[in-house]
Amino acid sequence: MGASREHDLIARYFAPLAGPEGLGLLDDAALLAPRAGHEWVITTDALVAGVHFFADDPAEIIAGKALRVNLSDLAAKGARPRAFTLALMLPQGLEPGWFEGFAKGLGADMARFGIALIGGDTVATTGPLALTITAFGEVGEGRMVTRSGAVSGDAIYVSGTIGDAALGLVCLKSPDRLALAARHRRHLEARYHRPEPRMALGAALRTHAHAAMDVSDGLVGDLGRLLAASGQGGIIEAAAVPFSPAVHAALSLEPTLEETALTGGDDYEIISCVPPHACSAFEQDCARAGVKITRIGVVQAHRLITWRAADGSAMSFASPAYSHL
Repeated sequence: MGASREHDLIARYFAPLAGPEGLGLLDDAALLAPRAGHEWVITTDALVAGVHFFADDPAEIIAGKALRVNLSDLAAKGARPRAFTLALMLPQGLEPGWFEGFAKGLGADMARFGIALIGGDTVATTGPLALTITAFGEVGEGRMVTRSGAVSGDAIYVSGTIGDAALGLVCLKSPDRLALAARHRRHLEARYHRPEPRMALGAALRTHAHAAMDVSDGLVGDLGRLLAASGQGGIIEAAAVPFSPAVHAALSLEPTLEETALTGGDDYEIISCVPPHACSAFEQDCARAGVKITRIGVVQAHRLITWRAADGSAMSFASPAYSHL
């Protein structure tokens, strides 16, 4: 990509989105400082066409998904979003309309979630479209919710519903596989394209949770990672995992998709571990925040993780989590 085209793209589509810390995107760096008494929480995610989204997805949807998956990481840490950088690896042939759609989608979610663009990079690639966002959030000193703090006896909660995005991907890849009602198909596909970062849970997590992380690579695998990081195990009731009406409809047609729902990626819900004495207050605070949460299990001191089916039998999974490699 020529220098003049790169500068034109930045000036036309991205500089208007920049926050003051980005210095108008005229410099090679941004200037950012946390507020007094706060610390940075920093996360980064890369998305590649054909892996994390479809190459022909609308640019507006690609932009929103790229930002939201990073915001989900901040949400799980109880952090307030402040700023982000964006690196774009651009193949040849993208028309101005693509950039207009991308900037429109990015700007809409920036306004909704209160986060500012402060810099990045644009380069040409001979490979597929790829982009990387690094997001910066703020949290009070010592108040970030890690994934390593779960304690034996903690209740395990998950927000929202599980499996929608994974089954949405099934629908998108194989449109004729499931004879779902149109409303159910739309719901599942929308959950794949537009994850909903649970920013509203920040205060409840900071106040009550011993540990938390977002579900990006499947509930089974990510819960396993959280418990391993905490040096704990647990018992999880599969029948308690919250499924949407659309997922229930899909499972009624193809029951074997339950494993896909439990292990597939792109949920971007929040797993949290809460001590028993705080469960009632946590549930009330989440309800006030307008986010549904469901208790699905309990942390145990040994490292064994047991998923129990409705009949009490132990479950096993062929591939517990999505693998990026």
